[in-house]
Amino acid sequence: MQVQQILKDKKDDGVVTVAPGTSVAAAARVLAERRIGGVVVSEDGQTPLGILSERDIVRRLSSEGGEVLTLRVDELMTAKLQTCTRDEDSTSVLARMTEGRFRHMPVVEDGVMVGIITIGDVVAAQIDELAMEKSALQGMIMGH
Repeated sequence: MQVQQILKDKKDDGVVTVAPGTSVAAAARVLAERRIGGVVVSEDGQTPLGILSERDIVRRLSSEGGEVLTLRVDELMTAKLQTCTRDEDSTSVLARMTEGRFRHMPVVEDGVMVGIITIGDVVAAQIDELAMEKSALQGMIMGH
């Protein structure tokens, strides 16, 4: 299955972004309000500069305490961003996410963000694909 199909099947295809100068506290509120695990850092809402995840915040909180909330997101974000394109295969994307131990991947075409997928999106799509294959095989075996 290609990333394009996963994006098409998502209920919410919008990408939540915050500006680089946003406080970590404000970004944490966005994460909580939207019930999401990561937010893309972007000046224009189209070009990803980095990503800030719950994990990024928690890791720094454990070492630096509450002062982390006063930092800007661009001081805490993961700047070495992994992205994919719509035509990539979900299996290779899942492998990259698993190997890199991250859960969010912006989908970028010609430098512009067209969506975001999570490891949960990819796993759910693969489970659905396996269920359809199972059903088709059972139908073939049963002669339907």
